[in-house]
Amino acid sequence: MIELTEEQQQVLSAEKGPLQIVDPLTQEVYVLVRKDVYELGRRVIDGPNRAGWDDPELDIYEQYRKKP
Repeated sequence: MIELTEEQQQVLSAEKGPLQIVDPLTQEVYVLVRKDVYELGRRVIDGPNRAGWDDPELDIYEQYRKKP
């Protein structure tokens, strides 16, 4: 875990939305959001229908997938 400096905390508190952060080595852009907002987004993306998708017992149904 990375802890914010005082200067970074001031910038974060002044922002109205998610804070964009640039990695100076790779120029990749990251978005910093609160953990509760991230977790809500994950629940929305995963949805209730994802439960069990990774169950190995369901692999047998792969035979029914349409093949080109």
